[in-house]
Amino acid sequence: MAVLGNPDMLTRKIKLCHINAHITCRLCEGYLIDATTVTECLHTFCRSCLVKYLEENNTCPTCRIVIHQSHPLQYIGHDRTMQDIVYKLVPGLQEAEIKKQRDFYQKLGMEVPGDIKGELCNMKTHLDQRNGDTKSEDTAHKEAGEEKPEEDNDYHRSDEQVSICLECNSSKLRGLKRKWIRCSAQATVLHLKKFIAKKLNLTSFNELDILCNEEILGKDHTLKFVVVTRWRFKKSPLLLHYRPKMDLL
Repeated sequence: MAVLGNPDMLTRKIKLCHINAHITCRLCEGYLIDATTVTECLHTFCRSCLVKYLEENNTCPTCRIVIHQSHPLQYIGHDRTMQDIVYKLVPGLQEAEIKKQRDFYQKLGMEVPGDIKGELCNMKTHLDQRNGDTKSEDTAHKEAGEEKPEEDNDYHRSDEQVSICLECNSSKLRGLKRKWIRCSAQATVLHLKKFIAKKLNLTSFNELDILCNEEILGKDHTLKFVVVTRWRFKKSPLLLHYRPKMDLL
């Protein structure tokens, strides 16, 4: 108890090099970017590094445990908490990564996605406040009040959008009346399962499988991840099929 009451212990500084092993990717040996965790053993890597590795392997790069014999990519998930920790610990890392993404889209002549624009605006505000370039409290409250209705009604429309065609490939389920949808690239396969289950009045979204190119998608995969790794930037819309789970057939 005496240790807990010691103010020197509470404010003790730790060098970044002492915790690097916990916030770096074993595959590229750099700081974690888009941190992704293996659900089987909870080891974490950069998403791009892990996806590339699992194209030819089915084991964890760290402990070599078998993730899944045939579909290891279904058993990995984005670790937002870990990524937030890395960005807070490593000065300038988030700013550098967002700048790289922005430059990438601009080099290809593509519009910068809304989520990246939003991050850039947030960083600018943070830097202005840190440098003392802050607005008066009254002005800040007034602007916040003016922008609130738009923010409340945004529903992620400022995010990068993905056009999807949802087709049924089973005689046991009916097709959707409106199979064409457009939603945020940050939405996950789980969101689509819940959407389809609601439209078809199913008792549980767990009764469904969603496939891309005849491969079952993991529930935690974002649509952006599916477009990049499964659809491979083919012409829009992203074509997905749904069916009852194999064990229900």
